[in-house]
Amino acid sequence: MAPYYFRTVKRQGFKEIVIKKSRFIGHAKPVQNEEEALEFIEQIRKEHWSATHNCYAYSIGEQDQIQRQSDDGEPSGTAGKPILEVIKHQGIKNTAIVVTRYFGGIMLGAGGLIRAYTDGAVAALDAAETIYKVLHREVRIGIEYTWLGKLENELRNREMLMGETEFTDKVTLVCYPIESESNSFVDWITDLTQGKANITTLDPIFIDHEHFQG
Repeated sequence: MAPYYFRTVKRQGFKEIVIKKSRFIGHAKPVQNEEEALEFIEQIRKEHWSATHNCYAYSIGEQDQIQRQSDDGEPSGTAGKPILEVIKHQGIKNTAIVVTRYFGGIMLGAGGLIRAYTDGAVAALDAAETIYKVLHREVRIGIEYTWLGKLENELRNREMLMGETEFTDKVTLVCYPIESESNSFVDWITDLTQGKANITTLDPIFIDHEHFQG
């Protein structure tokens, strides 16, 4: 079974493009729930109160349980839908995008609007930087100091994601294997240390990755 992961944006960001004298400003932000998405949309509306349109879409939930869109006065299907299509096509979750338009006096037509709002959404995601959230599990390994060198070397060869090592009367190594591999990782550590390690597994957590191949 493949490890669970999803793609989202790292931070709030914006980027402006100009198409036939109309300014399109794409804004994107990570959101955890619909309330955060609506607050972000309202924030952009207040910031760009004089804009011709503030069109948006957002997708929330690990299974895209909540998806909303708005054309904000543009012809039906020319703004909110293409923004949402960009989110869906790129596999983005827990993200809201608002594309602000300042009309430049030249009509774009339905096809032109769809392309413009698509490009605005893509620009927003570029500015906010997409990342992967990957489900890991924290595993704490308590060992005698005599095991430290061997274990560190083996973990380094395995390219294990590590936390801060704790030094007391014993050494505690903090590891973050991918959740779906955590049981086999614990078995491996148990064999490697001949059962002499004190192993504690904690709750799963999502960790950011710049790149990930599931």
